[in-house]
Amino acid sequence: MTSSTTDKEILVTHVRATKDALEVKFNDGRSVSLPIHWFPRLLHGSLKERNTWQLNGDGFGIHWPLLEEDLSAASLLAGRRSRESAQSFQRWLQVRTRNQRLRVRSRRKAVA
Repeated sequence: MTSSTTDKEILVTHVRATKDALEVKFNDGRSVSLPIHWFPRLLHGSLKERNTWQLNGDGFGIHWPLLEEDLSAASLLAGRRSRESAQSFQRWLQVRTRNQRLRVRSRRKAVA
């Protein structure tokens, strides 16, 4: 993303997710705090999952590998919520739930 007054690229420098908000800092000193419920995958993730992130393209976006989520710096700076369709989110949630059940069963078998 470029600023309208200069050609400097606005990049994400830091991310923090709480139970209520996604807080993002940018290289030009700006920061945003957005409601976590705007991002359903983050909302359904644990704090560990929410705070396991990496920058895409040196800060053009953020990737959450444990939640299969990607958000761009431009959309976050503009204050846009997730645009994932309800169908896509439901498929992701079903797979996530199934995988969690399988992990629990595997742990139970390992203990037994």
